[in-house]
Amino acid sequence: MKLSLGPILYYWTREKLQAFYEEIAAAPVDIVYLGETVCSRRHIMRLADWLELANMLSGAGKKVVLSTLTLIESESDLKTLRRIAENGNFAVEANDMGAVHLLEGKVPFVAGPYLNIYNPQTLGMIASLGAQRWVIPVEMSREVLQPLQQSRPAGMETEVFSYGRLPLAFSSRCFTARFHNLPKDDCPFLCLDDPDGKTMRTREGKPFLVINGIQTQSALVYNLIGEMDSLRDLGVDVLRISPQYEHTAEIAGLFRSCMDRQINPEHALQQMGRLMPEAACNGYWHGRAGLEQMVHASERSVALAER
Repeated sequence: MKLSLGPILYYWTREKLQAFYEEIAAAPVDIVYLGETVCSRRHIMRLADWLELANMLSGAGKKVVLSTLTLIESESDLKTLRRIAENGNFAVEANDMGAVHLLEGKVPFVAGPYLNIYNPQTLGMIASLGAQRWVIPVEMSREVLQPLQQSRPAGMETEVFSYGRLPLAFSSRCFTARFHNLPKDDCPFLCLDDPDGKTMRTREGKPFLVINGIQTQSALVYNLIGEMDSLRDLGVDVLRISPQYEHTAEIAGLFRSCMDRQINPEHALQQMGRLMPEAACNGYWHGRAGLEQMVHASERSVALAER
């Protein structure tokens, strides 16, 4: 089983990004996804800058994958997408079908979590177009994944989003700009002020959702480190960690220790409590409401009350 680091979903400064990936170069992850997947107006890093980081990480022994935008809205977005598809050196994660068609029959690619692959027929079709790995939709349960694992095409790897705030939806509207009563196309990049997104709370003050530009995320942190046994039993090939502003390398270290059986999952989950920006959840994996946290006791799962 391999460990991957997904693309950064937030907007960070160039200095922070450089320092972050220098730290990741020494972290125990096998695969690193690079690139902007949320908002095309985030221009601190251009494709040339991402390629420079890709070369640095590749030199450190990481397998680098370039990720594409999830929502293509303009001709300039298409030009960047074409350049990524034609980069010639690094694999590509396709996050929309436009990217799939550009890559089809040319280079092997990773089918991103936003392609809505829920059945063997779709998985087979994506494989026939050249996908060698697929990232399951974040809301998919282990029960739904099991038959897909049993019937997946030969050579197809499966990657599971295993840690981070869940990317739930995208919109052409920028929720961060709207929060500040600003138009989307004339925002002063206020996403920089929220390096882990802006938390929305209920009237009772409980964390509910996070807005991150045009993306809506869960406020709670999806964490499957306690599900290591079921992930192994299903034959999952790659576990994905989604970056957060602080402690990402420590999180990766705990996942690696757990994957190598140097620490038990329960102990690892306890240690993560101080490293997460919000409480944990894993309900989707169990076919429950996403914000639930399930624990194992006497060989049965018990739903904890909403925190």
